[in-house]
Amino acid sequence: MPLMELKTLLITAAFTLLPISELRGAIPYAVLNGMNPVAAYFFCVVLNALLGPIVYLFLDSLHRVFYRWSWYKNLFDKIVSRARSKVAAQVDKFGYIGILLFVGIPLPITGAYTGTLGAWILGLDRKKTCLAVAGGAVISGIIVSLIVHFGTEAASIFIKHV
Repeated sequence: MPLMELKTLLITAAFTLLPISELRGAIPYAVLNGMNPVAAYFFCVVLNALLGPIVYLFLDSLHRVFYRWSWYKNLFDKIVSRARSKVAAQVDKFGYIGILLFVGIPLPITGAYTGTLGAWILGLDRKKTCLAVAGGAVISGIIVSLIVHFGTEAASIFIKHV
């Protein structure tokens, strides 16, 4: 594998795994740097889908350590209680389909990290959440790939012109 391709793969992987960019940044970067669009889609979506289990593992580990401290326990319990009361109706109504759609819409603050974090805070089933996050990654990857393929005109469906 030539050095340029390896560099593109590594930077693409980094963009995919960064919460700020995820698929929104990774797929365009990969394609603009010469990666086959189909390969870019599959590479990025698989990496992004793996974020669900990775984030759960990270949150579980840190949470166990921090929950021993009373200030963290009090803050966490207060935040979780407030979050659950605010979104309980929506979670009951949309459940895991809601997580799938939330992750599947490629906008800032919607993605694998936020979807998994929200599900973890709400105490939703880990396996079902990871499947919903993976499904959302598939949808988001398709949308981003289509926007990259068709250019900025395709993005206009997401932008309201005033």
